Amino acid sequence: MTQNVKRRCLLETAQALHYNLHVPNSRVSGRLVLALLAPLCMGGACEKKTTTPNDPAITGALDHVGSGSQTVEPADSTSPLPGIDLGKLDGDKQTTFYKLLSSLSSPCGKAHSLRTSFTTDQSCKRAPFAVKYLVALLEDAESETMARDLWEKKYHGSTETYKFDLSKEPHVGSDDAPIRFVEFYDYGCPHCAEFRPMLERVIEHEKGKIVVYFLHYTLGHFQGSHEAAQAALAANTQKKFTEMHDILFEHQRERSHDDIFGFAKQLGLDMGKFEADYNKESAHVDAQHQQGENAGVASTPSMYFNEHKYEGPMSIRYMEMWIDEELAVNR
Repeated sequence: MTQNVKRRCLLETAQALHYNLHVPNSRVSGRLVLALLAPLCMGGACEKKTTTPNDPAITGALDHVGSGSQTVEPADSTSPLPGIDLGKLDGDKQTTFYKLLSSLSSPCGKAHSLRTSFTTDQSCKRAPFAVKYLVALLEDAESETMARDLWEKKYHGSTETYKFDLSKEPHVGSDDAPIRFVEFYDYGCPHCAEFRPMLERVIEHEKGKIVVYFLHYTLGHFQGSHEAAQAALAANTQKKFTEMHDILFEHQRERSHDDIFGFAKQLGLDMGKFEADYNKESAHVDAQHQQGENAGVASTPSMYFNEHKYEGPMSIRYMEMWIDEELAVNR
């Protein structure tokens, strides 16, 4: 990630932490640049021991898609697009915008450029969103290559779909919400803890539009992660998943057997039922992990968006852009 994207992440996460802790927060422009905490914004993720630093993940390295999906048009096409604000782009960035507008191909798979999709192809509902996404990326990215790669990842990346059995999985939101996220995480992973308040802000902002399912993917090198996952699922049987989920992240280093059962008492759970469920949920944790393996999860946090891998920046701004586009396109 570039410094600008990292700044966006940092600001958004700071705001999310203030929100969750109910600390008064001064108003900060929602389009300033700071996103998640620095390690997460730098592409940080907690990886399996067998993975390499270049394994794909939601916060992983950006792969260059190549020129196969590009349609070259004159790079000097600089006529403005109606409704598109370039006010936050300096002169060089505006030049880059118009260059990419003519060289990137249609987000709808047509044999013409992004500019043509926007200006003449009314059937391509994604075009206005794709242009605004490009503007946002250029506001945050420090290079043309970075903006191009992120844009290509969204519109011309993998089309592979993933089916998950979510019938018994804890979630926030209605099962029939039009947007579905699936998060794979490990309670011992510091990047998952950093991402949690940001995801909670997205859930709050998009209430009624999204459902988020929480699946454990224990990486094997954080002590107590499997047991913490068992505790969360056991608490879920008493409708206290969210409360246990929060405590386990807030006390990430306190996950001994006594700690976990102490958290259950703190939540007022029926301890006899909790202990019985805790023992039974070990197999459930393993089953969730296997779903992650089947989907190619290599690190945490990993997110899936309506059966596709989410590969946008880990930022409230971008996650909500994905949501808005999907709702409009499939209306």
